[in-house]
Amino acid sequence: MILLASPGQGAQTPGFLQPWLEVPGVADRLAWWSAVTGLDLVRYGTTADAEEIRDTAVAQPLLVAAALAAYEALYGDTGDVPGAVAGHSVGELAAAAISGVLSPEAALVLVRERGRAMAEAAAVTATGMTAVLGGDAEEVLTAIDKHGLTPANVNGAGQVVAAGTTERLAAFADEPPAKARLRSLSVAGAFHTEHMAPAVDALRRLAPGAPVADPRTTLLQNRDGAVVESGAEFLARLVDQVSAPVRWDACMETMRGLGVTAIIELPPAGTLVGLARRELKGVATLALKTPDDLAKAHELIKGAS
Repeated sequence: MILLASPGQGAQTPGFLQPWLEVPGVADRLAWWSAVTGLDLVRYGTTADAEEIRDTAVAQPLLVAAALAAYEALYGDTGDVPGAVAGHSVGELAAAAISGVLSPEAALVLVRERGRAMAEAAAVTATGMTAVLGGDAEEVLTAIDKHGLTPANVNGAGQVVAAGTTERLAAFADEPPAKARLRSLSVAGAFHTEHMAPAVDALRRLAPGAPVADPRTTLLQNRDGAVVESGAEFLARLVDQVSAPVRWDACMETMRGLGVTAIIELPPAGTLVGLARRELKGVATLALKTPDDLAKAHELIKGAS
């Protein structure tokens, strides 16, 4: 079984979309989606600098658009879908569109509003996120709790992301868990924590009007790694997830149980397949970084069919 994975915020790097503009149709789709989001996605994905694309209101639509453009380049207009799909944090909106729960346009409207609402919530208090790499899992979680922080991403493979106020993150950095390395993430706030409650409220007002359908393939969800078979339920979960921790470790456990044989990560790829290589031994992985990787992806898909 092939699973397509869509990465979350922080994966973006300056210029990562540049090579994809050479693929027929991609520039046209990005121009259309730029009109939907009110952002110049081509510029942000090619010539904008790191600080510009760090902006939550920019990064989130850019990431979803990039994933959807690469998905369309990979599968074309065949109507085929992968055996399973999952997204990390904002990547869940791309997963929703790939699975048919949302149209690409509906997903981009929601991510546009999600990005704006989360940016506004992040501006209220100085907050951030820090990756904790290695260390004993229980000791890491105990240290995070001790400093009044939230384990906002439990990613598995020895990686947890702590989130909260910058003051508490600084204290955490001064007293890190034993044998753990800390790395500050390029995000604008404490996503997937109580600090995002205003954004959840904003999306709850908007989501009931979104047209949804049930997924046409196996769709995993971040809260607990569950396979969700109702489009309406997935959308409700997606809204609540904005202030709830991402359990990518649980998603990978579900992948193991489903018998996933290969994972293809959509651009900007690398983070999620890196976790899979450490956690899901024997599962083939491919980071779809540029169009040069499409041939390898087609080979994986053909081998799984």
